[in-house]
Amino acid sequence: MKVISFLASHGGSAARAIINAAESGALKASIGIVITNNRDSAIYAWCVENNVTVHYVSGNTHADEAIKDQAIKDLLEQAGSDLIVLSGYMKKIGPVTLAAFDGKMLNIHPSLLPKHGGEGLYGDNVHRSVLASDDTESGATVHFINEAYDEGPVIVQHRVPVLPSDDVASLKTRVQAIEGELYLKAVQKLA
Repeated sequence: MKVISFLASHGGSAARAIINAAESGALKASIGIVITNNRDSAIYAWCVENNVTVHYVSGNTHADEAIKDQAIKDLLEQAGSDLIVLSGYMKKIGPVTLAAFDGKMLNIHPSLLPKHGGEGLYGDNVHRSVLASDDTESGATVHFINEAYDEGPVIVQHRVPVLPSDDVASLKTRVQAIEGELYLKAVQKLA
């Protein structure tokens, strides 16, 4: 059985959904750890409340980026992690961690990559970009992480229409509605 660990910065909704799926038996995997760079995040509190091992690793705990990168890699390895799921993790993954988990780190992006991806294109910025381009569809993409933002190989995508009446909030709601199931589908495929 594969061990899945997580990197999360805020609410960690994907991490929560995948952890709950593993605990219910809907996902054949075991849970390793959650690493967050935000001790005040909802995912940190949720992990504590639900007895999920959580580690706080940030620029506050490790001022040197190389040492922080090594600490993240070491924690993931010590947990026996086979697959790493990013759940709203808002930091670039360091080269040591990337090398140790090449082809084993996943992220979800709220557009149909390769369109509307790259540095600075996250959250509402992605939906603004989709609307400004007059695309007729958007969606979500689960992809492997590599050294460039949003350029890793695509695992799975799901499309949603862009409606003439859409604004950022309505498009975001439609995309978010498919993300949880899509991420779980990708993890099940790999686990």
